[in-house]
Amino acid sequence: MSFFSGLFRNKAKIGVLLITVLLVFYMVIVVQRGWTLLSADELSAKALGAAYLVLPIVGAWALIRELQFGSRTETMAHILAEEGGLPVDNLPRTPAGRIIRKAADAEFPRYQAEVEAEPESWRAWFRLSCAYDAAGDRKRARSAMRQAGKLYTP
Repeated sequence: MSFFSGLFRNKAKIGVLLITVLLVFYMVIVVQRGWTLLSADELSAKALGAAYLVLPIVGAWALIRELQFGSRTETMAHILAEEGGLPVDNLPRTPAGRIIRKAADAEFPRYQAEVEAEPESWRAWFRLSCAYDAAGDRKRARSAMRQAGKLYTP
């Protein structure tokens, strides 16, 4: 395997790394600006500086939470792949490569029934998340994946 083939297989990880580095750089700049404003004499500048320091704290919390979510999701996906438990991606697609919504909707009840039969199974919730994603419901897909992550115990 060449360097470039490995690079293209990990495009998502490279993207996450790039965004993470940019966000950390941004947070460092915001902390610097906040500290500068806190050291000013005016009360309004101090208040603005304090507000500036809150932003990186919230940003760091969100970044850590999302990285943990991604890592746990990847771990669960590897386990399901090894077990042969990942949903098969055989749904028909448009010429642009998007899944045809009606086909995804037709497959959905199968995964919903699996969760209803085994509500404590992270594997069932993971597959339901994939079904939501295929149907284009990203909000519910993410919620189902978070539920899978809560139920998953390494």
